[in-house]
Amino acid sequence: MSLGTLLVVDDDHRLRPRLARALRDRGYTVHEAEGPPAALVLMVGGLRPDRVVVDLRMPTGSGLDLIPALLRIDDNLRIVVLTGYGSIPTAVEAVHRGAVDYLAKPADADQILAAFERADNLDSGATESGSTDYRAPSLARAEWEHIQRVLADCGGNISQAARQLGIHRRSLQRKLQKRPPNE
Repeated sequence: MSLGTLLVVDDDHRLRPRLARALRDRGYTVHEAEGPPAALVLMVGGLRPDRVVVDLRMPTGSGLDLIPALLRIDDNLRIVVLTGYGSIPTAVEAVHRGAVDYLAKPADADQILAAFERADNLDSGATESGSTDYRAPSLARAEWEHIQRVLADCGGNISQAARQLGIHRRSLQRKLQKRPPNE
């Protein structure tokens, strides 16, 4: 028996299937789309998920632009935005366009489900105290994740990543030799 239906919209061919599998393991029926056009085809074709997880930046379109398009098809959707390029202005814009939450990558299935649960609790009038045990990542963990994203965007080129981060190449190499910090 399924706990609900989710649609995962992300262009990352490694993350999307892993996230979908993790959500299935938790009892959900999950559909996948590799970008906004594919998601809209599924929705126009009759798919009616309860919840949607949308990546912010994809080559075939913006997750921000997809939010209102999905809500025009089904205004009861719950949408959580995932991004590796988080900022306060885009978080505000995502919520303004209709998302119920905004999470930085890498977010796991439990964090995503907790975001949907928080939104459900707020709508039902329940208080958040004690309903979830979300802990913000440490500053060291957030830095490590940011460095990994920039390095991936640079195709593993340490010199280019160091220039984008505004640090010396050797400093970046030293940071990369350390183990990733725990939450």
